[in-house]
Amino acid sequence: MPVYFDHAATTPLCEPALAALTEQLSRSGNPSSLHGSGRRARAVVEESRESLALAAGAHRSEVIFVSGGTEADNLAVKGLYWSRRDADPRRNRILVSAVEHPAVQDTVEWLEKHEGAKVSWLPVDESGLLRLDAYRAALDEDPEAVALVSVMWANNEVGAIQPIAEVVALAASYGIPVHSDAVQAFGTIPLNFADSGLAAMSISGHKIGAPVGVGALLLGRSIKLTPVQHGGGQERDVRSGTLDTASIAAFAAAAQHAVSGLVEEGLRLSQLRDETIKRVQELIPEAVLRGPAPETGKRLPGNVHFTFPGCEGDSLLFLLDMAGIESSTGSACTAGVPRPSQVLLAMGLSEDEARGAQRFSLGHTTGPADVEALIAALPGAHAQAKQAGMAGHESSIQTATTVAKAKAFAAVGTTEENA
Repeated sequence: MPVYFDHAATTPLCEPALAALTEQLSRSGNPSSLHGSGRRARAVVEESRESLALAAGAHRSEVIFVSGGTEADNLAVKGLYWSRRDADPRRNRILVSAVEHPAVQDTVEWLEKHEGAKVSWLPVDESGLLRLDAYRAALDEDPEAVALVSVMWANNEVGAIQPIAEVVALAASYGIPVHSDAVQAFGTIPLNFADSGLAAMSISGHKIGAPVGVGALLLGRSIKLTPVQHGGGQERDVRSGTLDTASIAAFAAAAQHAVSGLVEEGLRLSQLRDETIKRVQELIPEAVLRGPAPETGKRLPGNVHFTFPGCEGDSLLFLLDMAGIESSTGSACTAGVPRPSQVLLAMGLSEDEARGAQRFSLGHTTGPADVEALIAALPGAHAQAKQAGMAGHESSIQTATTVAKAKAFAAVGTTEENA
């Protein structure tokens, strides 16, 4: 079995979520139907809404079920922008951090291209944390024209936990709504929607042990949002579409499970994270830890992110994969051509430095044996990846792929000979 270090991408189903999902999949009923099966499904949805609201520190009416974090981000950013601009045409500015997930970043760029938005990309420091001085200056520049602010709660690549309280407080002085993508934070670190003062917050099921395909936008009761899609008017007339009862029940079960053990699991993962960081730095002293230092308390408990000088991240990923270790570069890849992480570039890294990235994200299935397996496999994989070097995007990938195929062929051949 492979050793899984990519929980930031998705994490396996937890037992409570699997039980809830299995139970509801054996039943039928559209939650909008008026007959008995429909009413039963509606009851499950509303019980799940109440449970999820409790886990997130929200009122049940603030939970808008969607298909996942990407839809929640699109709905929040587009919906807030359109609603605020329609109320006052001067409001065409969006302030957004430079290290957002593509679900926010691409949405903002689309609004800039098609809807006349003027975007201020807020800089971060070398550890990936928002520069509050630059944010304050951007707000003060022309607050009457700001439609919204969007700053993620915690970064998916380097694990930086952003100063959301300060972000909201500064915006509140001008009456500006703030949205936060909390997909990586919810169920991992303590948070409370009501206490945060946020207008909107995005969360996702498959990051906390629920199935892929379900999430929620937490939306303040007084916040007006223009719908992105139209239809039956489900979910406060904000998000139309038939609700997935089984996935919603599993999402609520996973949320309650995660929140109930949040402190203990956070401590366990933090200890594993720190041990992993220590062992990697001992093995490969040139490796550079990216993101906030663990002792600052501003790093997600399960996030380990290194850059390896002179080493193509994709090559290292492929070689680790062949050794049974599943990790991530944290960067986008289109048509087989790796691109440097925009997050790392925003933190001030050069393209060559950023291309050496490798993220190891820990989760509820991670244990000490997994860390030992990574430490055993990393030196050899790193040595081979570094030998391939940074000769170019495509050639580096081809080199690593050739090595991987050769190893796979050798393994098959050995198996056949021993059969």
